[in-house]
Amino acid sequence: MREIFFNECMEQPERLADIFRAYAANPEIRCALEGAKKNIRADSPLVWLGMGASYCSSISGATRYTAAGRPSFAVEASEWLHYAPGTWDAVGGPVLMTTSGESAELVELCQQKELRTRILMCNFPGSPCWNAADIRLPILAGVEKGNATKSYINCAALSVILAAELLGQSWQKEAPQVEKAFHQSLEQAFVRGNDIEKFCRGAKTLEIVGRGAALGGALMGALCVREMTTWRAQAHSGGAFRHGPFLDVDSTHVAMILALGRTADLGRRMAWDCVTKGGKAVLVVDQDPVENGPGLLTVRIQAVPEGWEGLTSVLVPQALTQALVERLGSRYVRTATIVQ
Repeated sequence: MREIFFNECMEQPERLADIFRAYAANPEIRCALEGAKKNIRADSPLVWLGMGASYCSSISGATRYTAAGRPSFAVEASEWLHYAPGTWDAVGGPVLMTTSGESAELVELCQQKELRTRILMCNFPGSPCWNAADIRLPILAGVEKGNATKSYINCAALSVILAAELLGQSWQKEAPQVEKAFHQSLEQAFVRGNDIEKFCRGAKTLEIVGRGAALGGALMGALCVREMTTWRAQAHSGGAFRHGPFLDVDSTHVAMILALGRTADLGRRMAWDCVTKGGKAVLVVDQDPVENGPGLLTVRIQAVPEGWEGLTSVLVPQALTQALVERLGSRYVRTATIVQ
């Protein structure tokens, strides 16, 4: 599993390039994208529905759309399924997201007869969700044998692409910078993996904190650590962390703060506040200065245009996961995807 996880992480830049090329120029995919745009109401809040890694990915799209002044929300499909019957006509979309195409909640949503046009992002043609959908947007992440790496990255990228297209923004101009920054950030993060693991060693608690699109990276990063190593990592938005877990920060605690984008200063301040309380902080930044000190380890990655931080922010948690697996081994077992 160690080699599988590492190799799939290293494949991420290539798969990201694939999705950029396909959605810019492939006629069949462009046709599906145009169909999605025509069937999403611009006068209603846009809702994205997913579970697990797919839900994490959707935060990038919701953030991009909301930042342009158009309300948008990432919602767990299980909550929507059980508590939002009869509300389909009150929202834009919804956009259904499942990398496997087999998640029980998404299968049931796709099969509901009262649902209007089913717009689906999925990685597996021929899956139950794919067959039930009306408009299919392929994630193009390829086969994945470990936990979600490539599929999270491509699904997050696709959600930003769709949001940008709906807003009339030219994401194609941003794609080369995102590709370059992502590849460089992957290298920078994995070079530091062992340093990060040694810094975190002995801690009882790992909490990963992000804001905006990087919240998706924080959630996916914590899920990655837990699935691959069973270390009980947890993710929070910056505000939720400040008003909750920050209260009991002590020497047993490590916070990984994803201080990226427009709220980077809030993240830097949070990291130092954790250190002041006796905890440790891994500070992930995309701008200078690079600060280090007792209890503080800074990891520098590359900046991306606003809204794309969901892609780069997950790379440092992935690097930590790889280092943990190398030292301790992996307890990851792929479970059935159809789970209530």
